[in-house]
Amino acid sequence: MFWRILWRLLWASRGRLALALVAVASGATVCAALVNLDLDAGDKLTREFRSLGANVVVAPVQTADTAATMDSAVMDRIGALHATEIIAAAPYLYFVAQAGEQTSPVPVIVAGAWFDQVARINSWWKVEGQWLNGRDNSSLCMVGREAARSLGLAPGSRLLLRYGGREASFTVAGVVTAGGSDDSQIFVDLAAAQNLAGLPGRVGLVQLSVRGSSAAIEDVIRRVAAALPELDVQPVRQLAAAEGQLLERIRGLLFATVALILVLTALGVLAAMTGLALERARDVGLMKALGGTVRRVMRFFLAEATGIGVVGGLIGCGAGMLLANWIGQRVFAISIAPRLVVLPLTVGLMVAVALAGALPLRLLGRVRPAEILRGE
Repeated sequence: MFWRILWRLLWASRGRLALALVAVASGATVCAALVNLDLDAGDKLTREFRSLGANVVVAPVQTADTAATMDSAVMDRIGALHATEIIAAAPYLYFVAQAGEQTSPVPVIVAGAWFDQVARINSWWKVEGQWLNGRDNSSLCMVGREAARSLGLAPGSRLLLRYGGREASFTVAGVVTAGGSDDSQIFVDLAAAQNLAGLPGRVGLVQLSVRGSSAAIEDVIRRVAAALPELDVQPVRQLAAAEGQLLERIRGLLFATVALILVLTALGVLAAMTGLALERARDVGLMKALGGTVRRVMRFFLAEATGIGVVGGLIGCGAGMLLANWIGQRVFAISIAPRLVVLPLTVGLMVAVALAGALPLRLLGRVRPAEILRGE
């Protein structure tokens, strides 16, 4: 009987209930989209900030020895932290070698590195030719644009480097345009640089790309510093602070927008339910005259509000996923993966909003059957 009466009430007031459903579904769409974006905001902002390079540097403590290096086992110690915020860690070994023929050598800065990690940190680099991504490119190198211009190099050229009585020959795989000091450097595989410099198992510094808010980045710095007490762990302040602050501001904006949308949705439901309460006065009076208690009568209206919240939340969540993906492609130029946790969260919020908007129906409990039966 309960469901039969409920269905008749829904069908009789389908116009006003449809307006409430549209309000809930619209609010759910925006909320689901923004919550889904917030869950991916850290990753997407990190990808954008990676165009500015690493934001944390690990180096030997500064001493009178300007050529100080550290054991490459530092990479294992960093990896042992299992810090998911560290999305890339690139070890470097720098030294000045001689390029070209012995009769007319040209001093160049050689940077030994892991190319796969360099690629993750410096994804904005433009490369003419081949981009080296592995760690087994002992015979290949990449040359900065300015260095290539001064040495007359192009992809496929041969390059001979000498240092401390040792020499190594490389084939230029690509010419790098980075827009900074990197354009004047020669990039070789880390193992090849260590052999040429006579420093096996040594690195000069490690660049870290750390994602997250300012607090998250500072926490990672503290953890790395605690694991490497003999080394100097410093953030690139401008990048770390800017990334964290921007992430926090965008998150604050998203949450404020979600709160505003929830309030507006509640007001929309409130308007629809107020009109519904006026229409239902005669029905409620008749129910109470036939022996229905206020509690039993209110169950019908609470079931209506809950149903509106559930249906509107489901519809809005599906639309919100599409909206989040559209925003992600327009803002971050990348697809936003749907998060399943958004579905129950959105439905729960919409049910709460619908119930809050149904508060005017409490006035129906004050309806007096005698007045309704007399036509007052």
